[in-house]
Amino acid sequence: TAVSDPALPASMRVIVRDWINANHIVFTDDAGVDLVDTGHLHGIGQTLRLVDDALAGRPLRRILLTHCHSDHMGGCARLRARHGCPIAVPRDDAHAVRAWDTRALWLDHAGQVAEPFPVDEEIAPGDRLRLGGLDWDVLPAPGHDMGAIVFWQTDHRLLISGDALWERGFGVVLPGEGWLDRCAAARETLLRLQALRARVVLPGHGRPFQDADAAIGRALARLAAFESDERKLARHVLQVMISYALLQEGALPEDEAQRRFAAVPMFIEYASDYFDQPASDVVADVLDTLIAKGAVLRDAANRLRAR
Repeated sequence: TAVSDPALPASMRVIVRDWINANHIVFTDDAGVDLVDTGHLHGIGQTLRLVDDALAGRPLRRILLTHCHSDHMGGCARLRARHGCPIAVPRDDAHAVRAWDTRALWLDHAGQVAEPFPVDEEIAPGDRLRLGGLDWDVLPAPGHDMGAIVFWQTDHRLLISGDALWERGFGVVLPGEGWLDRCAAARETLLRLQALRARVVLPGHGRPFQDADAAIGRALARLAAFESDERKLARHVLQVMISYALLQEGALPEDEAQRRFAAVPMFIEYASDYFDQPASDVVADVLDTLIAKGAVLRDAANRLRAR
């Protein structure tokens, strides 16, 4: 869904996607179009069509990423091949992309996929970018991804928040070594965003929203609950990652889903480290929880799909 909101400058619009594909932010000026975030490889056909429609014959000048996870960078390789545009990534994620470190990028280690692409430019906190005829400041947003950035437009008080803040949540913070540092970084990010007093937030997932204070309050409360219990955090991450894996794979027979997900390295590690159980048992239990919550649907043929 393309959102042309009267609260936004005429030079920009938001393309709101489904949950597996991050939203696209489109900036237009006389010289061409800049695009923030490119969705998941799973939705690449629709992404290419949506971007072509947004370009309306103008050149795609540059792709910029808020961070380098599959749902935000998954369209980069195909869009660059189609349009010949450079790709700008956050400075602290650049090494992982150049090395195509699939663990650091949460790819095969977490049961996700993306295609390699080159880093043409690096962007870093403190940079100022001209997008859609407006100046945008690049701010650090570590936590979910320790190299993540957000974009802030002072005059209109607009925040492109990526996965640092959604209307009802934020991107998961991983357990494991350094997890409390990551939680602390996520809290510092949320407090930094709160101090901006954004008029409109353009999140990586979900529609743009205006009540930033309420969203940040909910996020801080959720973060506090996870900080008190690493095992609870690990279980939450498993629920999110298994949901994402189902979105990526589509409907799967339940037994096949259990076998496939029980072979994912992250799920194997978490099952051992936090639950002292075989991955197959933990995956089955998490799937049951997701079904009970309505986040995963089981049909009459025992096929599962994420809602």
